[in-house]
Amino acid sequence: MHLAVKKIARIIGAHKARIVQDAVIKRLLIDSRALLVSEGCLFFAIKTESNNGHKYLADLYKRGVRNFVISEKQPESLFDQANFLYVADASEALQLLGKYNRESFEGKVLGITGSNGKTIVKEWIWQLLRDDFSISRSPGSYNSRLGVPLSLSLLNDDSTLGLIEAGISQQGEMQKLQEMIQPDWGLLTHIGQAHQENFDSVESLIREKLLLFKDCERVVYCQDEEQAASVLSGILEPERLLGWSCKDFSAKLYFRKDQQKDYTLIHTLWHREEVSFALAFVDEASVQNALHCIAFVFMLEEETDYVLDASVLARRLKQLEPVAMRMEVKEGRNGCVLIDDAYNSDLQALELALDFQSRRALAGKMQSCLILSDIFQSGKSMEDLYRTVAELIERKKIDRFVGIGYGLVTHAGFFPSSARFFLTTEDFLLSDLPEQFRNELILIKGSRQFGFERISERLELKAHNTVMEIDLNALVHNLNYFRTLIKPSTKVTAMVKAEAYGHGALEVSKTLQAQGCDALAVALVDEGVKLRRGGIHIPVLLMNPDPGIFPLCYEYKLEPEIYSFALLDAFIQAAERLAVRDFPVHIKLDTGMHRLGFTEKDLPRLLNKLSKQKMLRVSSVFSHLAGSDENAFDRYTQTQWELFEFYTGQFEQVLQYPFERHILNSAGIERFPQWQCDRVRLGIGLYGVSACNPEALQPVAALKTKILQIHEFKKGESIGYSRTVLLERDSRIATLPVGYGDGFNRHHSGGDVLVNGQRAKILGSICMDLCMVDVTDIQAQEGDTVVLFGKDLPLTELAERLSTISYEVLTSVSERVKRVYFKE
Repeated sequence: MHLAVKKIARIIGAHKARIVQDAVIKRLLIDSRALLVSEGCLFFAIKTESNNGHKYLADLYKRGVRNFVISEKQPESLFDQANFLYVADASEALQLLGKYNRESFEGKVLGITGSNGKTIVKEWIWQLLRDDFSISRSPGSYNSRLGVPLSLSLLNDDSTLGLIEAGISQQGEMQKLQEMIQPDWGLLTHIGQAHQENFDSVESLIREKLLLFKDCERVVYCQDEEQAASVLSGILEPERLLGWSCKDFSAKLYFRKDQQKDYTLIHTLWHREEVSFALAFVDEASVQNALHCIAFVFMLEEETDYVLDASVLARRLKQLEPVAMRMEVKEGRNGCVLIDDAYNSDLQALELALDFQSRRALAGKMQSCLILSDIFQSGKSMEDLYRTVAELIERKKIDRFVGIGYGLVTHAGFFPSSARFFLTTEDFLLSDLPEQFRNELILIKGSRQFGFERISERLELKAHNTVMEIDLNALVHNLNYFRTLIKPSTKVTAMVKAEAYGHGALEVSKTLQAQGCDALAVALVDEGVKLRRGGIHIPVLLMNPDPGIFPLCYEYKLEPEIYSFALLDAFIQAAERLAVRDFPVHIKLDTGMHRLGFTEKDLPRLLNKLSKQKMLRVSSVFSHLAGSDENAFDRYTQTQWELFEFYTGQFEQVLQYPFERHILNSAGIERFPQWQCDRVRLGIGLYGVSACNPEALQPVAALKTKILQIHEFKKGESIGYSRTVLLERDSRIATLPVGYGDGFNRHHSGGDVLVNGQRAKILGSICMDLCMVDVTDIQAQEGDTVVLFGKDLPLTELAERLSTISYEVLTSVSERVKRVYFKE
């Protein structure tokens, strides 16, 4: 959006305007806390029952905002450079501007509504089509009467498709949203229980939502949701509807689901040919959301000249992220693990969160606990609601239940006698219960007004202020990126040695296992045992085994690499003693790395030994490329490949059974996909580092800390040990609680960190537990977050400064730095 403030005054019908300078408006703001860029910003001072935007004008003015839409007279002399547009109602003015932006947009708009899944369907459609269309979409879940005009302000001349959500909670709201959005096409997601309490019936809720589609050319919906389908078919003509189904063969678009353990296959007709799409999740909500997206693409082909090849669609579907809620998994006190989920408080969201918890509880063999607040906006009577919640808890086999709120207290009879109930969060925190949790997986799920963040803080394992945040969504993104470079039949082994390169092997492995990763690889037997005890059941390769650990390999089903005759003989003998047959092993060949492995002269003896024994079975034969990430070594890499082909050809002649071959690491996958063989090994690329195509990956780890203290020092004062730095000016120096004891290398002294998005120089020597940075030119205060490396301060930059590699930086972060895991 680029509109002159004078023009906006006319659009919104300002009855008075004080314009001292004709600014061009590029962004809209309704929440002062969300201000990022003041230039070109227009703030709407919206009044609600609980707040008044006019209270924040002075603060915003100090922060550089110069354009305001207001309904209360202001002392203009205090805002001598401000443009004031006076209206009767700022929220109505915002909606008028939203409508104008929509009517000025020449592209097509898809309007999305429903009870659940709107945001994820919007985001997935964007992921599927972003390479083919210029798309503007609602940020986050901006779908209300205030959020929609903000979304519409993002429509621009370069966009060809707009994706706009519409959410309601009251009768009469959708008409106003429809007048703003004016969608060309519509999509109805799942109709659930959210916001039903303000409607006479489910049908009245459905009818209100369907007002969004009254002028749509086509509407996509699931006709298996019979009540919504019936109402929709009574409102719109059949030719304007595109219904999909998993039950009705006669549907316009029929899907057959084939659910596997870790993924779901979808069979349908595409361009009159039967095709199959693999979805990397199994829960019903995610599958339904994905089918909505596929159906929209199908509709798009019918309505326009757009064509998407089935193989391309299949590849893009594999990249969709399966979790439709924000979760934070973190370490709790007394051996507990906490799952924070504040995404939604309706029953479907609760069930999804419990599914997530049950998978983690089974994997980790932990007792499960649910701490739940009252649920609002369910559309059910309290009796029906809490009877349903109790049945859900029983079905999910929750071991301990804690209920907080009046509704739960007054319906405690539906729950097990062992359950505990409290009227308020404060009552719970003052009780003896928080000290009683031991070795439990605790799901903390509550409506915002209950302030459950205090429960999370109480139960969380306390650590110092330096943490490493692990973005599991980025991990999944990177995995799926590499999957696009290989054939669907090629297996992926993910390297999780050295605590998954410092990211935390167990949580990373659980995520990879849930994503259908074929196998994991560790260096040491203890690492493999930890994964098995943590619930990892997919194959685990052991890359650096010792001769005496075969019994542990057998007990925990760890598949060892064999790189020498001494190791081979030891394992054959140990297997024979244990009466083991056909235990899988992986033979390592040295084709040029010259580190470990059998060489060409070893092959006759090796093959003879392998062919004459039955205890071990060769699962794979592999080698390691020495310089796949550098063009200068391409000829050497080619030689390695040729040797690998020659060596493995001899295995094929001697062994009387099939085995897999693999040679590619992360860089090899990107640069030499033609050599992918049966399997690839994905290492540093999984964690967001690429020497070939870094823009395609997302950083998984971010090392962060907080400012402990800020002092002001005069020019000439020294900072730190040995007085190595003398200040050249009066300075503000911030002390950070991170040092080389945390893995923050001493040689980074003089380097940069990010304080409130700005670079700050490290002064003096980095100490064991502390370091000092110059914040003289930065607006900073004690407690502010500092980024040591992350999205905006790349890990590779730090590695280059230290004359090392990213692997070393990641694996150097010490155990005392807590890992916090995020998933969207």
